[in-house]
Amino acid sequence: MESLEGEMVNFCKVWLSVFISLCYCYVMAKFVPKGIPRLFCLIPIISLFLFLPLKLFSVHLGGITAFFVAWLANFKLLLFAFDKGPLSSNHSISLGSFIAIACLPIKIQQNPNPNNPSKKPKNKGQKSVLNYAIKGLILGFLMRAHDYTEYMHPKLIMVMYSFHIYLCLEIILAMVASLSRALLGLELEPQFNEPYLSTSMQDFWGRRWNMMVSSILRPTVYEPSLKLYARFTGRKWAPLPATMTTFVVSAIMHELMFYYLGRVKPTWEITWFFLLHGFWLTVEILLKKALTGKFRLPRIVSGPLTVGFVMVTAFWLFFPQLLRCNGDVRAFNEYAAVGAFVKNVGSVLSLKTTNASMDLSAF
Repeated sequence: MESLEGEMVNFCKVWLSVFISLCYCYVMAKFVPKGIPRLFCLIPIISLFLFLPLKLFSVHLGGITAFFVAWLANFKLLLFAFDKGPLSSNHSISLGSFIAIACLPIKIQQNPNPNNPSKKPKNKGQKSVLNYAIKGLILGFLMRAHDYTEYMHPKLIMVMYSFHIYLCLEIILAMVASLSRALLGLELEPQFNEPYLSTSMQDFWGRRWNMMVSSILRPTVYEPSLKLYARFTGRKWAPLPATMTTFVVSAIMHELMFYYLGRVKPTWEITWFFLLHGFWLTVEILLKKALTGKFRLPRIVSGPLTVGFVMVTAFWLFFPQLLRCNGDVRAFNEYAAVGAFVKNVGSVLSLKTTNASMDLSAF
C-alpha cells in the first residue's frame, strides 16, 4: 500500500475529479432533456465513477469513496437521467446542494406541511450527542481490544468485528451528515436506527440498517421491478420477486465494494449472503400475507431471532470475505499510521513552540 501522504494526494485528486464531474452533470441537465439523451450524456461520468475508487488502496478512504461515488452517486445519477430521485426533487437546487446530495449519503427530510414551509420537520430519529459519544467510546474500546485478539476465541473476534463495522459506519455517516447539515442548512434523515433492536428482516433491512442504501435501492430497483412483475403476477404477489431482484442488485454492488477493498477475485459468498437474506425476507412477506395479521411473534422472541439470524449468516458468509482481503489488519494499520502522523505533527508543533519561546526569552 502507498504511504499515507501518497494516498491522501490520490484521495484529493479523486474527489476533485468527482467535484468537476458533478459540476458538468449540473450544467448539462439544464440543456439536455430527461430520458435517453441525458442518460447518454451521463454514461461517461458513471463509468468514471466506477473507475475512480481503483486509484485508492486504503480501507477507509478507498472504501468510503467506493460507497459514496461508485454506488450512491451512480444510482442517483441514473435516477437523475430520467428526472427522478433526490437530485430532481427540487429543480431550483443550488450547485453546492446538488454536489452534496449526489455524492454523500444524505437524504433531506421532507416538510410534512407544504402549506407552511416555515414550519420545520421534526428531527425524527435524530440521536443525541451522548448517544454518539457512548458509541465512540465503545468503538475505541474495540480498537484497543484488537491488540489482544490472539488470546480470544475466533467467534468472539467475529462478534467484535460486527460491532466495529456497525459503529464505524454509523459514526462516519453521522459525521458526514452533520457536516452537510452545518454547511448547507438542511434537515437530514438519520442513516441508522438502532439495527440491534430489529424484530424482523423487513424491519432490519427496510427501516433500521443503512437506510440511505434502502432509500436509493427502492426507486432504482424495487419500484421498477414491482411494476414489471405486477404485469405477470398481479399487484398482490409482485413484491416477492421485486424483493429478490433488489437483493440481487445489492449483492452485486456489495461484491463490487469488496473488490475495491481487496482487489481479489470474488468467491461469491457475499452474493449468497444477500440471496439468503432476500429469500428469507420474501418468505417473511409471504407468511404475513397468508396470516393477515392473525399471528405475530412477541418482540422478546422475534428480536433475538432476527439479530441472531443476521449475525450467524454474517459469520458464515460475510466476515470471512472481509478477512480474506485482510481488511481488519489493514484497517488497524491505517489507524496506527494516522496516530503516528498526528503524533509527529504534534511533536513538530511543540518543538517550534519551544524554539519560539526561547527566541522571545532571548530578548
